[in-house]
Amino acid sequence: MKDSIIRALGYDGQLRVSAVVTTELCEELRKRHDTFPVATAALGRAVSATLLLSWGLKGEGMITLRILGDGPLGGIIVTANADGEAKGYVQEPHVDLPLNEQGKLDVGGAVGKGDLYISKDIGLGEPYTGSVPLVSGEIGEDVAEYLMQSEQTPSLVAVGVLVNPDYSVAASGGIILQLMPNADEEIVQEIAAGLKGVQAVSTLLNMGFDAKGLIEHYLPNTKVNILEEKPVMFKCSCSREKISGALKSVGIEELEDMINKDGKAEVSCHFCNEKYEFTKEELLDLIAEIKADQANEK
Repeated sequence: MKDSIIRALGYDGQLRVSAVVTTELCEELRKRHDTFPVATAALGRAVSATLLLSWGLKGEGMITLRILGDGPLGGIIVTANADGEAKGYVQEPHVDLPLNEQGKLDVGGAVGKGDLYISKDIGLGEPYTGSVPLVSGEIGEDVAEYLMQSEQTPSLVAVGVLVNPDYSVAASGGIILQLMPNADEEIVQEIAAGLKGVQAVSTLLNMGFDAKGLIEHYLPNTKVNILEEKPVMFKCSCSREKISGALKSVGIEELEDMINKDGKAEVSCHFCNEKYEFTKEELLDLIAEIKADQANEK
């Protein structure tokens, strides 16, 4: 089953729904960052949630989700764009905690208390950023609280990750249901009735459900109008050219210090863990470029 996202409307447009499968994406992140199971689960949930929130992005639009908790995981940062491309990382990937009281990975305990920040750039100038205190650290509930507090949109957000005994990702994905303004009370009650007894997202995906199947399982009482279906995937925008620009920004003194101490520089991208090595000669070239730029400014 390929990773994909579906966006749809239900109940004659009174309910907005998105479902996403991110199993391959989450596994790619796990391998790149060598995450332990609880970190894998937290990062996978965050990636799914970010993609679910990307509705409405166009062109160069971008959404960034940051979870800054006081738990052992540290910060979690994920970005997604209008093309369904996502990347992310967790500050401390090698966290190992006992299972919680429900016998599941203790994502809430690993995240701890703190704040959730969401920045949305739709290409109209400065990105909008909103934040809310974390409700549980379980990520789905926290995103739902953000939508209620910042956008006044009652929402159900279910995200989940199932990790195999060998630490690989068995299933990852999520679904979001959002009531439109002035939705009929009867519809609200019907949706609530349909949600009774629904199984966990990760369980359904592990059973073979795709994004459409998730929607049908969560909304058995309405026919949905699918607006869009497209693939989602891991993609990082880092490059040697961008890293070179970042090195130039640290200044001549810092570059000379790198040359004197190590004779080279090695820089890793936080999002994809790709390593870029610059030799002494390349660092000297950067210094020469900085000096040339400074001379041209005079």
